[in-house]
This record gives sequence, C-alpha cells and structure tokens, in this order.
Amino acid sequence: MLKQRFFKKLCIGVILFYLFIIEGICQNLIKINQKNLHSNLLLNNLNKQLLKWDGLERTYLVYKPSWYNKNKPLPLVILLHGGGGTSSAMVSLTQGGFNKIAERDGFIVAYPDGIEGIWNDGRKGMQYRAHKENIDDIGFISILIDTLANQLNIDKSRVYVAGISNGAFMTHRIGCELSEKVAAIAMIAGAIPKNKTYSTVPKKPIPIIIINGTDDPLIPWKGGKIGFKSNIRYMGEVISTPETVKFWIETNKCSSEPIITYEIDKDKNDGTIVRKEIYTSDKNGAEVILYTIEGGGHTWPGGKQYLPEKIIGKTNRDIDANEVIWRFFKKQVNKKTENIL
Repeated sequence: MLKQRFFKKLCIGVILFYLFIIEGICQNLIKINQKNLHSNLLLNNLNKQLLKWDGLERTYLVYKPSWYNKNKPLPLVILLHGGGGTSSAMVSLTQGGFNKIAERDGFIVAYPDGIEGIWNDGRKGMQYRAHKENIDDIGFISILIDTLANQLNIDKSRVYVAGISNGAFMTHRIGCELSEKVAAIAMIAGAIPKNKTYSTVPKKPIPIIIINGTDDPLIPWKGGKIGFKSNIRYMGEVISTPETVKFWIETNKCSSEPIITYEIDKDKNDGTIVRKEIYTSDKNGAEVILYTIEGGGHTWPGGKQYLPEKIIGKTNRDIDANEVIWRFFKKQVNKKTENIL
C-alpha cells in the first residue's frame, strides 16, 4: 500500500514536472512567434519603389507604420547608405531600428539608393559614375521628398536626413543645398570633403548631429586622405571632425563653449566610450551636437558590425544611434517649409 502511494505521488510529480517544462517551452515559442510576427510586420511594411528622375530610374525603400492613417501628417526620415551600399544594406546596418521606432513613434522612413552604390557628394576628382557623370542627387532627394509628400501625408516641416560615410558627405551637401526643405541632419562616420564642387553656404541655419569615431580607419578623425591604408583608388580628402564641427558652429551661430558630458559606459567590453558636446544657439535654435566615440571605428553605434573589427574598427554599444538621432530630430521643426513642397 505504501509503495503504491509512493509510486502514485512519484507519477504525479513527474507529470507536473513535464507539464511545467512544456508550459515553459510553449511560452518561449509564443514569445519567439510574437517576435517573428513583429519582424515580419516591419518587413511587410517596407516597400520597394521606383522613381524616374533626370533620365534615370531611381529606387528606394519606404517604411510606413502598420497603423498609418492618411489623415494624420507624419514626419519623414531619409537614411542614406555608405559608399558601395544599398537601401537594404542600410536597413541591415541599423538593424531595422528606425522602422521599429517609426512603428512606435509614428513617422515615415525612406531608404534611397545611390547610382551604382555611390552618392554624388560633391568630391572632386572621383572616378565613380555618380561623380564623373555629375549625377544630380540633390535633385533626386528633393524630388523624392516631393513625391513622398504627394503620396503620403508628410509633415513638410519635419523632414530629416541622416547618412553614414559617403551618405554622411551627401547629408552635409543636402544641409548646404536643401536646407529650405530639411529640418535637421545627422552625419555618422563622415566629415566635410576638402575639394568640393558645390558652395558650402546653407540658405539658413540647420540643426546637426555628428557621430564620429576617433579611430575610424577610413575617414580620419584628424582629417586627410579618405580610405584604408591598402586603398589604391583615390577617394578624396576631408577636413578634421573638429573643423567640421567648427564650420557648423559658425554657420548656425552657436556658442563656442560646449556643454560636455560623457554617456554611461554600458558595455565595458566594446573598447569605446562616448563624449557628448552640445553647442547651443540662442538666436535660431539650430544647435550642433557632437558625439565623439573614443576608440570607435567606421561604424554605426548600436548597429551591425558589418565587417571585422580589424578592418573597420570598433562598434560602440553604449548608445543606440537610431534612438539618439531620432530624439534629436523630433525636436526640430522647419518653420519655412509650409509653402515650399
């Protein structure tokens, strides 16, 4: 009798144990499925579009929130890939972060493609098709803004542009030549080219955030020739990051005395720390913010390590560039765009 009771209790215990395990597995599967559903949702709302401009077929990806309502105007964020990249590569680099934020906070994201992976950022002496043929990428971005404004309900006073590397050079050019259409810009792993084909005199001050690594092996922090040491092709030269910041401080009539802080070193194993400098502008509100990634490489903070560290350097994990940029963008409004687009 005692043996039977013991055996019965043992069986019940085993059954309860396995039910507990199965419940845990099911809960994990549900979480995984929910995550996959969310990822699929983000992916399904990312559409490839074609735009004919200046005799060329230009392509771009567009993301709009699943709950998009045409009666509600939304901001537009344009993200520019680096040299040799693509719109889909930009989504990958940012790990879809802007799509997730757009779903949460409500804005449209556009990822345009450069011609043969290159933007005509205005560098002289380049042998890329975009430069040799003087592709009108300023016109393309301008017409892209107009097109999206016509197709979707875009808040024309809240159009923003961010880019990395070649995309950062292009973003700087946009800040100089399309400031009447853009409320703010962000440059990541980029500086101002030395020899340019365009005038660096913006029509108006424009808020800017710059995120650069001190150990960038491609775009030297101190300025100089662009490219890895093994590069044979001439890729131009840039002024230093401090000089780039100075240009925008003077353009935006900001204070020369920054507010300096350090971000929390959340990941002590990434080999980097983040110094933040804010240059305020009391006259027009067009502040300049520099995030110095001390020890950082040619990378997108919080993003994908798209090439080995020995090639492109370290990726900072203390900040999420997607969130940092959006927090900066969402405060900026271009009051002079009401009758432009």
